[in-house]
Amino acid sequence: MENYTAQELFELLNQQDECEWIEGKGGHESSHSVMETVCAFSNEPGLAGGYILMGVAEDKTSLFPQYKTVHISDPDKFQRDFVSRCSSMFNMPIRPKVSVEKINKHTVIKVQVNELPQNQKPLYFKSEGLPSGAYRRIGSTDQRCTEDDMHIFYADATSFDQTPVKGSSMNDVDENALKRYRNLREKVNPAAEELSYTDNELLEALGCLNRENKTELNLAGLLLFGTTKALRTFYPMLRVDYIRVPGNKWVEDPDNRFTTIDMRGPLLTLIYRLIDAIQSDLPKGFLLPEEGIQASPLGLPTRALREAIVNALMHRSYREHRPIQVIRYDNRIEIINPGYSLKSEEHLGEPGSETRNPFIAAVFHETNLAETKGSGIRAMRKLMEQAHLAPPTFDSDRNSNEFTSRLLLHHFLNEKDVSWLNSFEAYDLADSQKQALIFVREVGAIDNLTYRQMADCDTLKASSELRTLKDFGLLSQKGKGKSTYYIAGEKLSAPPQELSAPPQELSAPPQELSTPPQELSTPPQELLDRIAQLNQREHDAGKIKAIIKDLCAIRAMKAVEIALYLNKGDDYIKRKYLTVMIQEGELIYLYPEMINHPEQAYITKK
Repeated sequence: MENYTAQELFELLNQQDECEWIEGKGGHESSHSVMETVCAFSNEPGLAGGYILMGVAEDKTSLFPQYKTVHISDPDKFQRDFVSRCSSMFNMPIRPKVSVEKINKHTVIKVQVNELPQNQKPLYFKSEGLPSGAYRRIGSTDQRCTEDDMHIFYADATSFDQTPVKGSSMNDVDENALKRYRNLREKVNPAAEELSYTDNELLEALGCLNRENKTELNLAGLLLFGTTKALRTFYPMLRVDYIRVPGNKWVEDPDNRFTTIDMRGPLLTLIYRLIDAIQSDLPKGFLLPEEGIQASPLGLPTRALREAIVNALMHRSYREHRPIQVIRYDNRIEIINPGYSLKSEEHLGEPGSETRNPFIAAVFHETNLAETKGSGIRAMRKLMEQAHLAPPTFDSDRNSNEFTSRLLLHHFLNEKDVSWLNSFEAYDLADSQKQALIFVREVGAIDNLTYRQMADCDTLKASSELRTLKDFGLLSQKGKGKSTYYIAGEKLSAPPQELSAPPQELSAPPQELSTPPQELSTPPQELLDRIAQLNQREHDAGKIKAIIKDLCAIRAMKAVEIALYLNKGDDYIKRKYLTVMIQEGELIYLYPEMINHPEQAYITKK
């Protein structure tokens, strides 16, 4: 790794903010936060390590946030404590290079952490164990490892979709699924050699049988070709739920919640059933050009929908025993599959693919159900653009271990909707900026990452175009630095009331909560008494989780509200309890379509 001075690192921070290999920490950061970064720099493959600059913090009071120096009064003690923690907290001692330097006459500490050799990875916290005690550096963040990360460290070439399904047999194979494969493969390559194989030979060639016992299926074989009965018997939660929600929000009307269709079956036939169910539920429209004699159909492109569904089935984590959810709102379709993206969000849509289930993916690719490797997301964007739709957006959440694809359906707007967009013609907005206004109208907020995905542009262009919308008064900026997002500004007038489920009071900024709102439902006295009986340092996590569940059963609760009731910091409550309870399915997000939504709150799942 190239050697940098503290001054050079400080200048880089102010030029490009934190990145994969630079982390700025204030002089009083929690020790665990610093050690997580040490662990992440040590583990991340190919990064070669990174720098931590102690004694700098972002000044969030200025119009354009910049990093400033925070003087460390006792650098010797700081170094001793830090080196001691590096020696004792992990499964092996870490020896980073630590030096004391000056920036703007203030004392700062530069820490250089080198990447560990492959045979010493993964580094992890002894008290937490594997996999959750290990961290990786993903973008500018430190992320807990999951089971999917372990095969990277241990160079395990065996994929999870090769796991034998004990007790299965050839009797669990659906003949219609095998016929579907042969038909699809013949259309791609009529001379393909595998078309002449017997069923057993074909399954073996596709990597769908247990290598140690050729009479048993493995996970790929069961998922691709297994009967519905066998899938229910061996993996009852590996299904797809198609959920129709009235309105634009999850559980918007408690008395008219949603309808659900549970779907199971071999993946090669399930794809078509799911697409048919969604397509039949979508409104149809036609476009008749001026002086034209033939109308063109308007609708969600089948190929784009197919690609989104195939991506979910192909890349989901089958370690997670929970279904894929396809949620149909009035204004969008969301596909939520277990398993975060193995490719970072910054590189989504770029060539190249990181495949979680290579044998399942191979079957999808060679039957043309999926695009060529690494081009699926780019193909979806192109298809949506050709259909005059907003580009799809994607969220990858390692904490909840899920990936969300979102397809906005704003092309079904009527004349009043078009008139609403035309009212901003005086601003001479780019198409991507108009799409951002529609996104804010439908979802309530937008951030840089979402805009980049919609406009297919880089960070600087996204920041510039969002800033222009803010300067026009169409958007209002909230948050600072990496937490910046935008909501509707004063000049972004609400759409006509006749439109289906328009957001209410678009120009109103999110309420700044310092105390739990009095006008909303308050907890019963029995629950308040349980909270009062908690010890100042309560060690019974189950007791606190039960209280949080009861709070969120009353109404949707923000993290800051829950923290105020429990007299804790909201960051601590999120990290220690809320994230874990989301992962365990005890809570769900109020706005699952945008995890970082400024009004995000939590609801008890049942």
